[in-house]
Amino acid sequence: MARRTVLTGLSALATVTLTGCMGGTPQRRQIRIATGSRTAVYFAVGSALAAIIEQELPETDADAIVTAASAENVQLITNSKAEIGFTQADILVSGTTPDPRIAALARVYDDLLHLVVRADSPIRSLEHLRGKRVSVGARGSGTGFTVKRLLTVAGLVGPGILTQVEINLDDSLKALAVGEIDAFFFSGGLPVSGIKQLAGKRIVDLSKSVTAMRKQYGDVYVVRDVPVSAYQLPPVATIAVPNFLVVPRQMADDLAFDLARMLLERRDVLARAHPAAENLDVRSAVATLPVPLHPGAAEYFKSVKP
Repeated sequence: MARRTVLTGLSALATVTLTGCMGGTPQRRQIRIATGSRTAVYFAVGSALAAIIEQELPETDADAIVTAASAENVQLITNSKAEIGFTQADILVSGTTPDPRIAALARVYDDLLHLVVRADSPIRSLEHLRGKRVSVGARGSGTGFTVKRLLTVAGLVGPGILTQVEINLDDSLKALAVGEIDAFFFSGGLPVSGIKQLAGKRIVDLSKSVTAMRKQYGDVYVVRDVPVSAYQLPPVATIAVPNFLVVPRQMADDLAFDLARMLLERRDVLARAHPAAENLDVRSAVATLPVPLHPGAAEYFKSVKP
């Protein structure tokens, strides 16, 4: 069974190496999947993918690694500390050409930005965050990257406007529950299990900010609904951004082909791990521009194109 490895920071990740035997026996291949918080979508889908990889690829060990999510995951890929990483598209598309060391394996689903408050909170809009203590996501996370942009266009960046706390989802859930923070942001596919399990919550509508986000940062941002079925709460609309699985550009074509194949052929297994994976299909998977598909993944999708 695939291992779920919890490592903190690059120094710990650097200890993960290829496993081998003495006496010239060929080394087993190691595939490290950089995910995010253990109560969010990346870890759920990444853990399921690790198990599939171990089942289907001989002499291969796969690990789902807990990280700060998108920004750190991209760094791990470029520093050869992970072979696969989940990331929001806006981390990769920031007004410059994509990093040539990175290729996309597939677009997997859209991340939706959640602004979560207690049910009895007076916070009903972004403007109501003034003077509040707010978790803006862990340092190195996609949440933090998107929220920084959002607060900038909303005019909520500057001394004394609000107190920003950089903590991960798990710590944000605990802090909101005991009143240490007034609100927290988190970007993830629906539903985010940690948010779903949080009692006495409400999600704030962020859709009015999408136009300003698109004007300043590009059309990677769109409006998506958070339906009643996600959290059994009144529906709201929010900011969404595509989510990619990325790999090193130098990854062997045959491995990228097999990884792309497993994403689609074993979609049912991934969807059992988290419903966000139900959105995987050929048409959406190839929509990764301006980040190019890895040639091996592109060859697979071409072979199964409807």
